[in-house]
Amino acid sequence: MRISGFRLAGFAGVVVAGFWGLPASAQSTAVPPQADGVEVAQVAPSASPRSWRLLRDRWTATDEQAYSDFITAIGESDCRTTDQCLKHAANVYRGRNPRGVNFYADCADLPYTLRGYFAWMNGLPFAFASAVAPNSYTRDARYVASGNRIIEKTVVVNWPGQSPMDGPDMLRRVSNFVSTAMYRYDPEETRGLKADHYSTSIDPRSIRPGTNIYDPNGHVAVVYRVDPDGRIHYIDAHPDNSITRGVYGRKFVRARPTMGAGFKNWRPVQLVGATRAADGSLVGGRYEYTSNAELADFSVEQYFGNDTVNKRQWQGGTFAYDGQRLDYYDWVRNAVAGRSLVYDPLVETRNMMRGLCDDLTYRVYAVEEAIAAGIHSKPQPSRLPENIYGTSGEWETYSTPSRDARLKTSFVELRDEVVRFVGLVEAGSDRVKYDGTDIRADLLRVYDAEAAACSIAYTNSAGQEISLGFDDVHARLFDLSFDPYHCVERRWGASSREELASCRDGSEKRAWYEAEARLRNQTERTYDVRMDFSLAQLRSGVNGSGVDAPPDTDVTAVLTAPPTQVRADLRQAITE
Repeated sequence: MRISGFRLAGFAGVVVAGFWGLPASAQSTAVPPQADGVEVAQVAPSASPRSWRLLRDRWTATDEQAYSDFITAIGESDCRTTDQCLKHAANVYRGRNPRGVNFYADCADLPYTLRGYFAWMNGLPFAFASAVAPNSYTRDARYVASGNRIIEKTVVVNWPGQSPMDGPDMLRRVSNFVSTAMYRYDPEETRGLKADHYSTSIDPRSIRPGTNIYDPNGHVAVVYRVDPDGRIHYIDAHPDNSITRGVYGRKFVRARPTMGAGFKNWRPVQLVGATRAADGSLVGGRYEYTSNAELADFSVEQYFGNDTVNKRQWQGGTFAYDGQRLDYYDWVRNAVAGRSLVYDPLVETRNMMRGLCDDLTYRVYAVEEAIAAGIHSKPQPSRLPENIYGTSGEWETYSTPSRDARLKTSFVELRDEVVRFVGLVEAGSDRVKYDGTDIRADLLRVYDAEAAACSIAYTNSAGQEISLGFDDVHARLFDLSFDPYHCVERRWGASSREELASCRDGSEKRAWYEAEARLRNQTERTYDVRMDFSLAQLRSGVNGSGVDAPPDTDVTAVLTAPPTQVRADLRQAITE
């Protein structure tokens, strides 16, 4: 993972031209010089299936459509890891994969890995940011509030008389160098090199399969389907190489423009000055990047809103569609649908619950990975990582604080949306379509039916299968341990003597589990807070160690509450 502007040592065969601060003696003259900040990776001669021959100097509209189709096929498949996805029947290029090659990507790598793989298979240009410089002091460029600027790129360029670049090697470089820091830049940043993506307008043409979504809390996803009603489906990857699927919502936070949150399309690149070799491939040349001013769908509207009164004040920015003021997430959905939406509360609630059920299933896989790796059998470390949401090593790969926070946020969103739908129906709003006579009772029936249809199971420490229903998990939502050093029973929030009987955690791990309760109550991912707490610090409730009480996620209580209480909840939700 690359998180700063400094070069990682130990990568043989890398030639750097014009890298800032690199001694002249370290620069090779084996290849023609490149523009400042561009890295040209030279590799050993490669077998034909591995070769990245450049056949075209740019991506055409046909290429972009084919890439969208490629992403849709991957998203619609049942693959569960990056490696599975690129070897799956859904991948039309799978027959050209070199033998023995395995593919890996975490969340930041996934967009670049998919884009790079497609470019490799189609002989297209490809480049990626391989170093950034933060715009202010920070311990971690992935979470700097002032954003980053790109100071180095790695590009695919072949040279006369030399073997073509090695495709798998380039994808490995993506994994080694790319992090979420490469997405964290002001959309109008002019310092450094042009970013690999750009802030796109929010409309049906621009938000499409292959669009990237950046969450400044340290996560990235790739859109694979957009429904006619504006629901945006995405795939994302995790440090354990797993692939999950979801629907865009409030777990992707809106933030100041310098953090670069939101939707990003790939910036067009062109290989210029290249010549055709005898085999028809392009050799030599340099990369040029389309500027924001030249992009028809470049826009900062998602940051500042479309209300001219608060044009450059992101916090006060407002969003409207067809003259109707909406909250940001409603605006995105209407704008992507290309029409003013009328919501069916029953359908919306059913879809949200099915999405939550999918999230619970993905969590089963994540916990299984940690147990299979034996992390729960290792001694409890004396301190938490410096930040539990953004770190490295075993904790990054096998813990689930970020995943769990997103899950909890989705439960909160479900409750808040139900409150909103009840309020809109009872107010006679034209923004909802409901033909019944008792919206609360009908929503409760939908909730109960979906809850009954959703169940997951885990294997306890004694090898027995433990089944949990939707309501079971909901009841223990804030008891689910994110700590990979805990037994599987605690990872699933067990509290009864019977369920905990098979847990082999000793008194120390039990104490850590209890002390981490306030962190489990927290849905906000605080990447800018130092969190390497000791057990004693957690017990004393030091600053940054969580909150005393979890948010309300009780949908049933909403639907059985007196109407006055629902109206009060609606007013509070609107205020927030």
